[in-house]
Amino acid sequence: MDFKNKAFLAPMAGDTDIPMRRLCRSLGADGAVTEMVSARAVCYGDVKTGALASVGEGEVTAVQLFGHEPEVVARAADMILSGKLSGASFLSPVAAIDINMGCPVKKIVTSGDGSALMRDEKTASAIVRETAKITREYGVPLTVKIRAGWDAEHINAPEFAYALAEAGADAVTVHARTREQMYRPFAAPEVIRRVKEAIPEVPVVGNGDVTCAEGAFELMRSTGCDGVMIGREALGNPWVFEEIKCVREGRPFTPPSGRERVTTALALIRGVIELKGEYVGVREARGRAAHFIKGMRGAPEVRDRINHAETYTEIEKIMTGLFAREV
Repeated sequence: MDFKNKAFLAPMAGDTDIPMRRLCRSLGADGAVTEMVSARAVCYGDVKTGALASVGEGEVTAVQLFGHEPEVVARAADMILSGKLSGASFLSPVAAIDINMGCPVKKIVTSGDGSALMRDEKTASAIVRETAKITREYGVPLTVKIRAGWDAEHINAPEFAYALAEAGADAVTVHARTREQMYRPFAAPEVIRRVKEAIPEVPVVGNGDVTCAEGAFELMRSTGCDGVMIGREALGNPWVFEEIKCVREGRPFTPPSGRERVTTALALIRGVIELKGEYVGVREARGRAAHFIKGMRGAPEVRDRINHAETYTEIEKIMTGLFAREV
């Protein structure tokens, strides 16, 4: 994956679908990662899982797999890269295969997946080693996303990343929180620095608490990481990627107006509805719209009304009413 603008959209379940990834790409993100995809479900040929792994036209997107069985993860990677996955559509090439070793959610961890692998370096290395055999056949990078460690007493990201690089990982993303921290403040950037020192020849992407261009470039400066991955901030502020791009190119950045925020949110919602149908799309839109209008005059009232909307037309009418409230 390209590091031109040094910023990537992080994978987030229920949010980083094709419309969201396209939006962030259009605003300057170098690339994105799909929502987490079960390697075992891929191997079973599950159609819904195939849809999650799909890559739309014009995307630069890695497909993220989770699983704890080396042969299963490797087989899933092969099915994706060969295009032999039921329910999947690959209108652009898969930019990379990414393996999730950082998800802290209980149902993932209790199955031995996600951040549970931070406590099993042997299995984690085996997963990378077997999957790298597949990705190299297709000439596609293999990346891994990890956490700082399991808890404050077990910060093992540097040695863990070194083992993964030795096993064949082409890049490592470090979410600078432990599994125990989940998503609570604050991330620990010094862990990212230590990972980069452990694998200086391998690209390292820093993740955690980046909300603006200044924060992105400070994280890269202080840790030596090669790029940043942005998650929750991008949900209502995809322009953070444009801001980073402007700073990198030495151009002024103009924040979006309230009107632009609303029209962009509506365009995203239309994309989601086109992809998933109006019933599902409208229900997802309720939460997505709230991210975009946060802080705008009348936003709480509008958010409450959107939560009761049943159609896109209703949502459009409610949100465009915010225009009249702009100062």
